[in-house]
Amino acid sequence: MKTETKLIHFSEGIELESGEKLNSFDLMVETYGELNEGKSNAILLCHAFSGNHHAAGSSEDFGIGWWDQLVGPSKTIDTNKYFVVCCNNLGGCAGSSGPSSIDPSSQKIFGKSFPQVSVLDWVNSQKMLMDKLNIECWHFVAGGSLGGMQALQWSISYPDKVKKAGIFAAASKSSSQNIAMNEVARESIRKDENFHNGNYYEHNVIPKNGIKTARMLGHITYLSEEHMDSRFGRKFQDEGSKVEESVSFEVENYLQYKGEQFSELFDANSYILMTKVMDSYDAGKDKTLVEALKDVKAELLIVGFYSDWLYPPERGKEIQIAAMNNNIRSSFVVLQGDHGHDSFLFSSKTYSNLITNFIES
Repeated sequence: MKTETKLIHFSEGIELESGEKLNSFDLMVETYGELNEGKSNAILLCHAFSGNHHAAGSSEDFGIGWWDQLVGPSKTIDTNKYFVVCCNNLGGCAGSSGPSSIDPSSQKIFGKSFPQVSVLDWVNSQKMLMDKLNIECWHFVAGGSLGGMQALQWSISYPDKVKKAGIFAAASKSSSQNIAMNEVARESIRKDENFHNGNYYEHNVIPKNGIKTARMLGHITYLSEEHMDSRFGRKFQDEGSKVEESVSFEVENYLQYKGEQFSELFDANSYILMTKVMDSYDAGKDKTLVEALKDVKAELLIVGFYSDWLYPPERGKEIQIAAMNNNIRSSFVVLQGDHGHDSFLFSSKTYSNLITNFIES
C-alpha cells in the first residue's frame, strides 16, 4: 500500500468560529493509495476524539492505525481502488497545530492560549486541505463518534463536495449527560497538581494522574451497563496480570490499563480542548436539525450500536428522521457491536459489507 505522511503548512491561516484567527497552521496528513486521473476516488476519514492522522498500517510512533481493520488493500475501504486521506485535527497532539506546538508569533509553546476550535473549524481546515490536494469532490467522507460529527458537518457545509457520508456511532449534538461526564473528566485534569493552570510545559511535567482518571471515566461511558456486565461481570483479576496491586476485579484492571496507556500519549490541554469541541457541536445550532439538513445532497449511511452508551442508536435515528424529512437518500442501521461505543473501530462481516456496498453502490 502506497502510504505518505507529511506536514502541510497553511500560511494563509484560518478564521475560527469563535472569532479568533490562527495566522498560520499545520496539518499532519497521511494518505493511502493513489488519486486516479479523474480525481474521483478520494475518501476523507475523520478521526474521533483520541485518534489522529494514522488511520491504517503500522508506524513506529503510533503503532497500528485506528481503522486498520477496515482500511487497506482489499479491505472494506480498499486502498487499491481509493485514495484515502486522514489528517490530525487542529488542536490535536499528533503533529498538527495545537496546544503542544509552537506559537509562531512568540516562539513559545501555545499551551492553554491555543484558541478554542470547533467541528466546523475542522471541516473548514479539511476543505483547505482538499483544495491543496486538488481534489474537487470527496467520493466518501466517514468517521465514528466525533469523526461522525465531522462527516455530518461536511454534508451540511459543503453539499457539492461530498457524494456519500458515513456517520458512525455519532450524534448531531451531545446530550447534557455527555457534557456532564466530559466536565468531570476535565476537572480531574485541572485538579492534578502538575497541571499548573495549563502551563505544565514550562514546569517540564505532565498532569498524568488527571489524564489517566479522565480516560478511565471516558471508557465507562463507552460501554452500556448490559455490555459491561456481559464482558466483565464481577470476575476477579488474575494475580499475575494485575496492572495495579490495589485492583480486585477485571473491570478495575481494564480501566487502570486503559487510563495508564492513554496518559503516556495524550496532551492534557488537547484533551480539554477536544472534549469542548464535542460538547459544543450542534448540527442544528439556531435552527432545527431538519432545517440544517435541507441543502444536503450526499447519500448518508448512519450506523449505531446497541452496546453504545455514549451515543446510543437513538442519536443516529434522529439524524435519519431529519434526513427523511428532507428526502435525502439515507440508510440507518443498528448493529450489536462487541466493543460498546468503540465498535465502529472494529471490523465485522455485516459492518464491513455495509460500508463496502454503500461506497460502491
